[in-house]
This record gives sequence, C-alpha cells and structure tokens, in this order.
Amino acid sequence: MSIPKIKILAGSLVLLTVCSLLWSCSSRPYNTSKSKEPGKWVGTWATAPQLVEPNNMPPKPGLANNTIRQVVRVSIGGERLRLHFSNAFSKEPVTMKTVAVAVAREGSLIDASTQQILKFNGTEEVIMPPSGEVYSDPVAFTLAPGSRLAITIYLGDTSPGITGHPGSRTTSYILSGNQIESADFVNAVTTDHWYIINSIDVMADTGSFAIAALGNSITDGRGSGTNKQNRWTDILSEKLLNNTATRNIGVLNLGIGGNCVLRGGLGPTALTRFDRDILSKSSIKWLLILEGINDIGGIRNAENAPKVARELIEAYSLMADKAHARGIKVYGCTILPFEKSFYDTPYRQQARDRVNEWIRTTNKLDAVIDFDKVMRNPDDIKKIGSDWHDGDWLHPNQAGYKKMGEAIDLDLFTN
Repeated sequence: MSIPKIKILAGSLVLLTVCSLLWSCSSRPYNTSKSKEPGKWVGTWATAPQLVEPNNMPPKPGLANNTIRQVVRVSIGGERLRLHFSNAFSKEPVTMKTVAVAVAREGSLIDASTQQILKFNGTEEVIMPPSGEVYSDPVAFTLAPGSRLAITIYLGDTSPGITGHPGSRTTSYILSGNQIESADFVNAVTTDHWYIINSIDVMADTGSFAIAALGNSITDGRGSGTNKQNRWTDILSEKLLNNTATRNIGVLNLGIGGNCVLRGGLGPTALTRFDRDILSKSSIKWLLILEGINDIGGIRNAENAPKVARELIEAYSLMADKAHARGIKVYGCTILPFEKSFYDTPYRQQARDRVNEWIRTTNKLDAVIDFDKVMRNPDDIKKIGSDWHDGDWLHPNQAGYKKMGEAIDLDLFTN
C-alpha cells in the first residue's frame, strides 16, 4: 500500500462507472472450454492482473522462448480443473507453446508423476492476442484442498509489456529454453512475482461456491511471509476447509498492492476492474471489500476529505448494487487504524471515521467484518496493535494477518 503521493484528478463517479463497463466489455476472455460438464465451475484460486511495472519485470533470461514455473496455493479441491491466463495489459501477442500442471513439492520441485499437459481447443500451443485472455480445456487432475499447484509454461514470443501480478509473495523459477519436463528447476533464476496466470476453477457440486476478496496491499499480503501463504485470505481459507459446513467454499484473493477505489494508485482502480476481477469469476456467492485507505492517504488537504469520503461511499454502494444484481452477498470490511503511519493526518482520520461509520450502519451491505475493531490497540484505538503491524503502523505483520483471518465468523458463509 506504500505508494507515491497520488494526484487527485477531477472526474465524476459516473465517468468511472462507464469506463468500468467499457473495460469489462473489451476484455472478456476467450473461453476455449467447449464441453458441457456435470456440476459447475467454482474458483479455487485467483489473482488480480495488472501491467507489470519496469522494476518488477522478469529477470534475465526473461520469458521469451524460456520456461517459467509458478506455484500457487489453492483453496477447495477437485478432480477436474481449468486454468485462466491473461494478456489483458499487453499490446502484443503472447505465445504459450506448452503449459503443464503438477503437484508442487519444496522449492521448484514437482511430483513428476502428477504432471498433466494442458490443451487449448485440443492443441498444446495457444496464442493470446493483445488485451486477450484464454481458458484451458478441462483436464482430469487430483487437486487436494489447500494444496500447492505448480504451473509450468514454456513460452514462445512474448510482449514487452507483460501482464502479471507483482505482489505474489511466492517464488517463481525461470530456466532457458524448453524445460517443461524438468522435475526440479536446478540453477533457475528466481523472482517473487507471478506472470500471465490469472485463475483456477475446479469442477464441483452445485452446493459449492467461492468468496472474492477485493482489496489493496493488506489483502494482497504485504507484510506476510514469502512462500508461507499466510495472508488473511489464506488463514480464512484454512478455517473454511477445516469446518464441515464450509469446506466446499473457495477463496479468491483479488488484492493489488497500492490499489485505489476511485483514482490513482497502482493497477486499475477497484471501480474499473470490478466487472473483470469480481463479476466474471466462477460461482462467487460472497464479496468482501477492504479498500479505500490509499484513496484516503492521497487526500491532500482538509477541504477535499469530505468529498473523497463521500465518493468512496458512493463507490461502495455502486459495487454492492452490481454484486447484488448477480445474487452476490456483500460484506463491508472496515478500514484498519493508521495513526503514526505515513498517511496519518487529522483530516484523513476523519475521512476514515466517516467511511467506517457508513460501513457499520448502512443497509447497502449484507454484513460487516470489523477489522478496525479487531486490529486496533484497545488502549489507543486510532493505532493498530503494536504486535500486529509490520513496522509502518499501517500494514499487518504475520501475526496481524493471522488475527484478521481468525476473527472472521464462518457463520457468514453458511447461508
């Protein structure tokens, strides 16, 4: 969430909404999966794509004509899956010559006996056009709940502007040439970013659903451990899997570090990406919104604070209306305390208080997850607990993310 000062631009919420709709219409994925399946597709993992910044690009030897292995932690399991890949922010085509999935072991090692080659309309190679996306054909694969899946891609030509997710908190491995059959990427170049991969669905029974978490770096996991899969959404997923009544519920993390709801920040705003990152996902039944601190942190003077608070409330209302129209329940998450952080000013505090009060009292939302109360210092409620932040009084640390995930009432997801 630490971002440069945000230039507050003029513009109306209506215009942002129109842009969101236009984005959704122009970036619908090409679905190569044609067959009719029993049950339904349910999301088990996802990440929010964005244009990768120059300092987060793949290290040498790069992706073109090389192989990358990326590891993700899924939520629910299944016996059949499909993968979704994104070239949404790239201006040139990207060729995937071969894509494989396998059970991940330690580091870059896979269980080679589990590896399956994915197909796209029956062929191994697929070209994603500029701004395009693609689903794989369904593939039989035993995916255990809460397990780690390795996705290995041998690429051909790639775009100079790469679509990915910099805040993976997970190590990826790059080797020169075609290494699709390599069980262990010995001497690979490593990078803690994801590229091209977007989401994973499993074929599940009709009673299975998914939770989507829309957020910024506190959802993306800044301050959590690399390769530990201990964001608050991961903690929530473990709780759900360990409870008989909720073990058929997937969790999709759609957080982007530095993201804003209205304007500025990193990646497309929450309003702009809402249709693509939330409404297009498979079998979403619940939406958790934890966004707004970067918009509040970008307020430059006391005069603008009421306006930004009002626009945030209008934006939450709009997103709730759109989700409700799809039958999705919307849970508002209050914004965490930030006194002593680099965002701390009296007028920003007032804006946060106004937004949190609306979240707690509005009838626009179906429930409240009060992270403000969960994470505050009981003796100084404007501050995050001293044992729960990552040194900047803004982002939780590993103990803080554990506290957030464990505080969520699972009864919210049993009706």
